[in-house]
Amino acid sequence: MPVITVPYAFNEEELYVDLEAIFGQSLFLKCEGLNFAGSIKLKAATEMVEAAEREGALTPESILVESSSGNLGVALSMIAASKGYRFLCVTDSRCNLSTRLMMEALGSQVHVVAADEASGGFLGARLDYVRDLCASDDRWVWLSQYTNPGNWQAHYRRTAPAIARWFPRLDVLFIGAGTTGTLMGCARYFREWHRPVQIIAVDSVGSVTFGGASGRRMIPGLGMSVHPPLLDESFVDEAVRVEEADTVRACHQLARHGFLFGGSTGTVVSGAMDWLSRHDTRGLTAVAIAPDLGERYLDTIYQANWVQDLYGEELLGSDGALDGPAPACPLPAPPEARPAPPRRSPDPQPREERKEQAGDI
Repeated sequence: MPVITVPYAFNEEELYVDLEAIFGQSLFLKCEGLNFAGSIKLKAATEMVEAAEREGALTPESILVESSSGNLGVALSMIAASKGYRFLCVTDSRCNLSTRLMMEALGSQVHVVAADEASGGFLGARLDYVRDLCASDDRWVWLSQYTNPGNWQAHYRRTAPAIARWFPRLDVLFIGAGTTGTLMGCARYFREWHRPVQIIAVDSVGSVTFGGASGRRMIPGLGMSVHPPLLDESFVDEAVRVEEADTVRACHQLARHGFLFGGSTGTVVSGAMDWLSRHDTRGLTAVAIAPDLGERYLDTIYQANWVQDLYGEELLGSDGALDGPAPACPLPAPPEARPAPPRRSPDPQPREERKEQAGDI
């Protein structure tokens, strides 16, 4: 029985879901949301904080600050609460309400910026705000997940070796591209491995990470409005872009089979299935990384009004459910209300007298 004293000491990373029965393609999905922070970002957050402590950048007087669309902010909130640091997460309106409330419940402060297209959209506005804070007071410490080598080193040391242990004949690995920390850490590890592994990056349409014009992205997690400094495309074999409507479809298809995953996971699964459908997969061992679970997306991806407002009514069926096969056993119609049975009148005979007459005593 494991016993821990700090929340970041627990992280279950040996669980995979076989998606073949759901999508018709063999794909093993590595679940990374089984920790107290709820996402893969716990690894990068732990690595960056501990490196800053070793280097003396973090002191008891320090105030952590980071730009995050959600998951890293939660991970840092949890670590800051455990270690006694103050923390400010700078985010934007795409951050799910439940995520913001979770950070505040952990004792962190949350600042939501307004978009400014002139400075790079939401991300540019967030970064400008963080830079201004750091310039105003030396107590602010910015870990900078976008440039911090600890971001990719965490996955080089932990995520990739964990996959290699279970899949010694791995052929292809699908990884979502946000800051590209997970992508670069895993790609660097498997470049040095005993056999070639195709690294397929999965990005959102509207992201500029692998070129193309910046566009609207409403699901937080993957994609960037500026080129990620950590990215080295020489380690990537191919990039697949996914429309957000397809992200929603993948999430709902998983949910209909009992697996509630987050938006980043839906994007990765959709991109992986698209790639697998276009290639010969006979004898192929394929793994995809699921960054998070779905509870934080209940008021967005899994909320009919939100989906319809952003992606159109055609994405959902007339009953408000995602278009697709109906459940195998639909629920029967509820019975008509029946009048309640009459209440029994109290028995005037005392209990002890009844027992005596029955021969019980």
